This record gives sequence, C-alpha cells and structure tokens, in this order.
Amino acid sequence: MIKIAILGSTGSIGTQTLDIVRKNKDLEVVGIAAGSNIAMLEEQIREFHPRLAAVGNEEKAAQLRVRVKDTDCKVVGGMDGLLELAAMKESQILVTAIVGMIGIRPTIEGMKAGKDIALANKETLVTAGHIIMPLAKECGVRILPVDSEHSAIFQALNGEEHKTVDKLLITASGGPFRGKKTKDLEHIQVEDALKHPNWAMGQKITIDSATLVNKGLEVMEAKWLFGMDLNQIQVVVQPQSVIHSMVQFTDGSIIAQLGTPDMRLPIQYAIYGGTRRYLDGERLDFAKLSSITFENPDMETFKGLPLAMEAARAGGSMPTVFNAANEKAVALFLQRKIRFLDIYTIIEDAMERHEVVSNPTVEEILKIEQEIYKRIESRW
Repeated sequence: MIKIAILGSTGSIGTQTLDIVRKNKDLEVVGIAAGSNIAMLEEQIREFHPRLAAVGNEEKAAQLRVRVKDTDCKVVGGMDGLLELAAMKESQILVTAIVGMIGIRPTIEGMKAGKDIALANKETLVTAGHIIMPLAKECGVRILPVDSEHSAIFQALNGEEHKTVDKLLITASGGPFRGKKTKDLEHIQVEDALKHPNWAMGQKITIDSATLVNKGLEVMEAKWLFGMDLNQIQVVVQPQSVIHSMVQFTDGSIIAQLGTPDMRLPIQYAIYGGTRRYLDGERLDFAKLSSITFENPDMETFKGLPLAMEAARAGGSMPTVFNAANEKAVALFLQRKIRFLDIYTIIEDAMERHEVVSNPTVEEILKIEQEIYKRIESRW
C-alpha cells in the first residue's frame, strides 16, 4: 500500500487525487486537510476513513470534531494541525494541493519527516525554491511535480541525462483572452476570466491563466525543479492544450508529452513516483484533432509573464513580492473590487516599491507576504 496525506483535499487537485485513490486499491489516504470546507471534509472522512484531518480555520476544526465524533478520525486545527498532518508517521507521500504560501511550512515539515512531496503548490518553489530544493536533497526525499507542464517535462526527462538538456519548452493555452489586446480587456468581468477554454481548475489558477501570471510562476518553478537557467526556459502558446510541455536536447531532438487535458494523469504519475498505471478517460484522437498550432505569447498585452520573468531575474525576495501581490490582486478581482487590468498595476507597484532581500528565510518570506498584503489593502 502507498499511504498518502493530502493538503488541500477539497480543492480541484485534492478531489481529483481522491478520484485516483478510488480507482487504485493499492492507495490509502491516511490524512486530509483543508482550509474551511468542513462539509466536504466530513464526506471525505466518511468515505476514505483517514486517521487524521486538519482544518486551517480553528473554529471550523472545532465544528468538524463534533460532526465526526462517531468516527476514529482525529481532527486538528490551525497551522499546527497542518504541520502535524504533514509529518504524520503513517504517510509516505504528501500531496501539497493547498493554494498559497501557507503551503511552504507544511511542505518543509513533510520533507524533514522523510515524505516525498507530490507538489501542486506553485508558491512553495516560486518563493522558497532556494530553501526547498537543497533541503529535499539533504532529507533524501523527492519533489514530484503535479502541474501538467512540469509533469510533462518530468516525463520527457525520464531516462535522460540532465547534462544533455538544452532547453525546456513550457506550453500555454493562451487562456480565455488569447488574441485580444489591452483595450479589449478594459471591461472584462469575473465570469469572462473564469471561462478557460480547455482546463477545469480552481478560480485562482484560472484567473492566473487569463493574465499569464500562471505561466510566469511555472517558469520560476521549472527553474528550481529542473536546475535550469532562466534563459533555458521558453514559453510557447499551444492553444489546443494537447502538448503539455517539451524538452529540447543538445542534439536538437525534442521530446514532447501529449495527452487530453486531464489533471488526473500528472497527479497519478507523481503519486506512483514516475511509473505508469491505467487511467480511464478520453484518449487523444489525432484524426479529430487534425492540427496542433503554436504562437509566441503576447508579452505586451499579458504582462503577467514578463513581470514574472523580471521578478525571477531579480531573485531573492522579489518572486515573493510578485506572488503575494498577485494573490491579493486576484482576490480583489474575484470580489469585484478592482478591474482585470488592475491586477498588473498592483503587481508592478508592489515590485517597484520593494527592496530585494537576497537570501530570505522562511520567516522573512512570510513577513514580506503580509507586508505586501497590508500595503495593497491600504491602497486599493
């Protein structure tokens, strides 16, 4: 049995992870965690019988204890609860599907406890890659990518020598506004931005896809995951979303990973440590597809990607600033308090005002995050 714990079990990645567990008898869920959705957590507890459930919200944790007191599941709350779940001795793999920088400390705790990490939390490497990757090596644990793009690269590199890699080609769908110009985006509504053409994802990541911030975060993440220089990572728009990413080697050959847009594939591949299992679902039909097209990303209209590259080149604490400003801006947009294009303005303003800390600790990263949040809240 492969025993897993899931941080963020009620979100898009978490629920799809549980779908994989349903269909594989050699997987067991021993721990689950969520921020506040105790109704869904209760359902998951009753179906999967985990030994431990963590709720980020302490008040909701107290409510869940009452709701599941007839079960053998222990309920814990707050950050201490998330850390307890991350390090629980019964698990072998920690799936980090929680959104935001709240995932950094549990990820570190899990690694220190010897857990392999199935990583779906971008913020962990974006803001703390300089801490996470050396620690993984020190603890002898694997960071197994769950993002479809990084999983594609992980798959393409399987059996290849790292020194033969020339370039990583990260694909993007272009989001719901591909082909539009800045003037077309002035009156975009939340509903418009949430209509992704190919993928079914959570609200935050769907907005990030629309701004191309998501692709910028993926470039930063790939830099740490695969030990590459930024100038060895290229973003290519591939609107059909069937090529999930590619690797170009020193001999000029390119290996691409293709498939239908189904996040269960990279999740399953990570959980099984890079080995393949049967997965139900639609198969890619090349006759129906007829063509696969490519474009360069529009860096003038969709500033999320160039701003991310600027933050990555600055290094140190600047990726934290970029990420925190985007998180707050997206939250304000979803609350209809700002316009779509204001997301870029908020990120630019935060980056311009920040003095880079060259090698921030986890404590400094989290402090900077809060400072950025407060500054944005006071101005917008």
